[in-house]
Amino acid sequence: MKEIVEIIAKALVDHPEAVIVEEKDEDRMTVFELHVAQEDMGKVIGKQGRIAKAMRTVVKAAATRENQRVTVEII
Repeated sequence: MKEIVEIIAKALVDHPEAVIVEEKDEDRMTVFELHVAQEDMGKVIGKQGRIAKAMRTVVKAAATRENQRVTVEII
């Protein structure tokens, strides 16, 4: 799952070297914290959060196939 978040984020930003994904386990759920450069924040979130929502949907769909619960937080 972590790789999926990283690949999607690196494809969206101007500074792919600044993309960092941290994996944390919280209450039977895995949280992926996505860190990007400040100037790339808008590109990852998108207008009205559409890109961020789409990224979360893709990751949740992949996790469902493996019976896991995940979420993506953009920091």
